[in-house]
Amino acid sequence: MITTAFARTMADYNRWQNETLIATAERLDEEVLAQDIGLFFGSITGTVNHLLWADQFWLHRFAGTARPAAASIAASAALCADWPGFVAERRRIDQAIIDWAKTLDEGWLAGDLTWHSGSTGRDITRPRALLVAHLFNHQTHHRGQIHAALTMAGLTTAPTDLPFMPSGS
Repeated sequence: MITTAFARTMADYNRWQNETLIATAERLDEEVLAQDIGLFFGSITGTVNHLLWADQFWLHRFAGTARPAAASIAASAALCADWPGFVAERRRIDQAIIDWAKTLDEGWLAGDLTWHSGSTGRDITRPRALLVAHLFNHQTHHRGQIHAALTMAGLTTAPTDLPFMPSGS
């Protein structure tokens, strides 16, 4: 399904795109970022926090890192109290994802992962390769929502297409 090289490339892509969105979003006031504009998690701030929370949870499941502070999907939108706190934690987690991806081997990807899903209230087992692909797909999904919100606010972001990722990102 996927390879370790794919995971490493997508970890780099994740950081590049998060840095792009942070740089663009920081042109808006924190109050504007926090306004409910009808995104699934309300605001830009709510959506970036949810995405950070999900990344923390998947990294916890994959690598045994700390569980995120927010206990549920509903609470995830309020994970970080302020924008500077979000940016610092986003950068820390992006580096942790890159470091984790560097440790992957094909044997680990070939196995299964079982976890208790709070959203479904039951244990689930799925192939690790599928779940790693989901991690990166989920990131792209929510960053697309954020990108659209920034565009609607009149801002222009840098390219988002994978082929345009700077080498060494």
